Amino acid sequence: MIRGEIKPTLRLALPVILAELGWMFMGVVDTVMVGPLGPAAIAATGVGNSLNMGFAIFGMGLLLGLDTVVSQAYGAGDLARCRAWLAIGVRLAWLMTPPLMLVLVGVWLAIPVLGFHGDTLPLLSSYFAILVLSTPFLFLYAVYRRYLQSTHHVAPVMWALVTANIVNAVANWVFIYGRLGLPALGVTGAAWATFSSRLYMCGLLGAAVWWSNRTAGAAVDAAGPSGTADAAPSMRRLLQLGLPAASTVTAEVGVFAVATALAGTLDPVATASHQIALNIAAVAFMIPLGLASAGAVRVGHAVGAGNPRGAAAAGWTVIAMAVTFMSVSGLLFVLVPRALIGLFSKDPAVLALGGSLLLIAAVFQLFDGLQGVVTGTLRGLGDTRTSMITNLAAHWAVGIPVGYTLCFTLGWGASGLWWGLSVGLIMAGIVLTTMWARRVRHYQERGYL
Repeated sequence: MIRGEIKPTLRLALPVILAELGWMFMGVVDTVMVGPLGPAAIAATGVGNSLNMGFAIFGMGLLLGLDTVVSQAYGAGDLARCRAWLAIGVRLAWLMTPPLMLVLVGVWLAIPVLGFHGDTLPLLSSYFAILVLSTPFLFLYAVYRRYLQSTHHVAPVMWALVTANIVNAVANWVFIYGRLGLPALGVTGAAWATFSSRLYMCGLLGAAVWWSNRTAGAAVDAAGPSGTADAAPSMRRLLQLGLPAASTVTAEVGVFAVATALAGTLDPVATASHQIALNIAAVAFMIPLGLASAGAVRVGHAVGAGNPRGAAAAGWTVIAMAVTFMSVSGLLFVLVPRALIGLFSKDPAVLALGGSLLLIAAVFQLFDGLQGVVTGTLRGLGDTRTSMITNLAAHWAVGIPVGYTLCFTLGWGASGLWWGLSVGLIMAGIVLTTMWARRVRHYQERGYL
């Protein structure tokens, strides 16, 4: 059955992967376009993006439960239920926006006392403040995206992210360097470019949701809840799935955000090297992340259709694809690390340190891919708790303490942080793959989860 899964998985996964790459490249474009402003500018945009997503990702993660409920409803042929889950998701997005924006404002107020390098601090503060304003658009974008993917409308997601990069690049060119008669805003201009692209993505996917429902013969109000009779239990179900999923992605993204914040206390060269290497590793991770979304949907469809063998085949297919790609990317990091760093900066010190960090990244590539894609396949089964517990233990109980000790206590600098990240990712990859094998075997043998 795995051979039969390859084509449908690729049809779903390729647009999602392109969308994930598009999402990642917005941060990469910011880093490249502020590069001529120097290491401090690279550090400020990198740290700012990491801090913003490190907290906003919790809200986006709460909506990951839509992968399970919408895909399973779609697999069962219940389109009305899919639309009802969309409405519940939009309601949840609006409810969580005010408290999470308050948290982000608190982070912005705390930036001056977090120990960032003096050259980076003022640039970081102005950049982060503008990103906070884009929070509502991020959450609505997340709802629309999860719904469209789970109902196999992946093309709009892909095109939204691809064209958003064009919007971001043009806006960066205008705002950073003062084109078309506007003043040059520098790093602050990069933040306004990111804001503009997030607003654009939200609007485009909202229109795509409206159109998909209209063509299905039952348009819904994609801007607000529908008031279904079972809204309260549905919200509880979404939160039961979403809270562990949110904790999982926050644990993983948060550990990289903390590592970036810790790197920000080092000199600008170390911070810039860390950020460039992290951007490159993150671009590679977008492939298994896209496969994870596809895996969650394919496994969810099989579960909804009552097909245990199909669920197993769908999961193992995306896992095999992730292993293949991450093995190749790890080899690339070993063969041409300095050339990859050179795409972002020609500074000799950044080239040397960034290249050494990519060599460390090569060590954890395979395991990073495994933990990412298995999180998605487990989500398709309706299991979000296993990934949460594993990521919290691997990254926060092991990875960060090891990285901090190596960096600051033993004086290894940024390399120490990366060895700590590597240890956490290796642990997470091994444990989650083992748990997936056990869960799917149990499902096949007994016919229930």
